[in-house]
Amino acid sequence: MKTQDRPLHEDDLALADPAEIADWTRIAGPDSDRTGPATVKGIVERVTAATNWTPWAVAPGDLGSHSAAWGFTTPRGSTIIVYDGMAFADARNSGWSAYEIGPDDLAAAEAGLDAHWPEHLELTRKHFGEPTYVGDHTDPDFDDAWAPGVGADKRHLAVWARPGGELRLFSDKPTSEPLTEAVCVSYAVYID
Repeated sequence: MKTQDRPLHEDDLALADPAEIADWTRIAGPDSDRTGPATVKGIVERVTAATNWTPWAVAPGDLGSHSAAWGFTTPRGSTIIVYDGMAFADARNSGWSAYEIGPDDLAAAEAGLDAHWPEHLELTRKHFGEPTYVGDHTDPDFDDAWAPGVGADKRHLAVWARPGGELRLFSDKPTSEPLTEAVCVSYAVYID
């Protein structure tokens, strides 16, 4: 197993941007699996009307029938990817992660997640305040404690509910079948 342990600077900046959105209702898209240029155009229109985020420029060939999301750059320099029902930061150089996990590495991956979860939770509290829900794999009802099945593939979960959406901070749950290849602590806003 290989690991990376980087400062949380990118996450600190990236969490500040969605924390400024008190109501995600204006950003929410239709509850569908639609894709294509019209879907992306709708995302760009809603996000730019509700935030000060700048959409990526469109180059020839960028938008096809498969397109379902678009990226935005915030004034802090973070990149946020937005779908009709979800938004997440592209903060690749922040925090702890493990990869190339082998069958004998699961305990070490779990230990790494447990060791680094508290710093991610505190950082998210800094921007969002106290969570609506916090739980982990040690709770026998964890899989369904927040909502049906939400914890099933997680080791840790914290939720901050806001109108129109909720920020979920979570860690992956390493498994042997199928073998988990990589784990980290991550977050996304699930938009209603």
